[in-house]
Amino acid sequence: MIFRKPENEYFDIDDTIESDAMILRLPLIADFPQWSLLRTQSADFLRPWEATWSNADMSKSSFAHRVRHFRSTARKDEAYPFFIFKADARQTLLGGITVSNIRRGIAQTATLGYWIGQPHANQGYMAEAVRLVSGFCFDQLNLHRLEAACLLHNGPSARVLEKNGFEQEGIAKKYLKINGQYQDHLLFALLAK
Repeated sequence: MIFRKPENEYFDIDDTIESDAMILRLPLIADFPQWSLLRTQSADFLRPWEATWSNADMSKSSFAHRVRHFRSTARKDEAYPFFIFKADARQTLLGGITVSNIRRGIAQTATLGYWIGQPHANQGYMAEAVRLVSGFCFDQLNLHRLEAACLLHNGPSARVLEKNGFEQEGIAKKYLKINGQYQDHLLFALLAK
């Protein structure tokens, strides 16, 4: 795993996280065509696992607004939303992974969320992305704890977390509004070694 860093000690919003298989970096407005295509192709696949999206959420202007917001939250050390790209000549967009809700002080913890496009599901990409981001959280952000949640019936997501050493801590009733309704989630956590 490589944290590509310019000359400063801390993660910069233009840095990347890399392995032989993938590159993780903050989204750019130029990513819109790939993102829009992947999200459109994967809409039915993603719908059961995500918050409800409106048609306006898929527009280029909405995407550009989110990208500006993402970069702002990263500069403030509040969240780090990464796009996941295959480390190939085309740098194919695979999905996204976000470290959010960063709490400093005595907590030093954050929340992990992720999605992958349907053409790339069940190929090990998300497990690798979670491994890379976990290392970034502990080694670069100096977090103590990383939390994640998935729907009770989302076996593939639970396996990704367990494969990366996350331990199930319980169930949160009506935790997040997914696909239009509040649903129970399995709660997981990974602690720094």
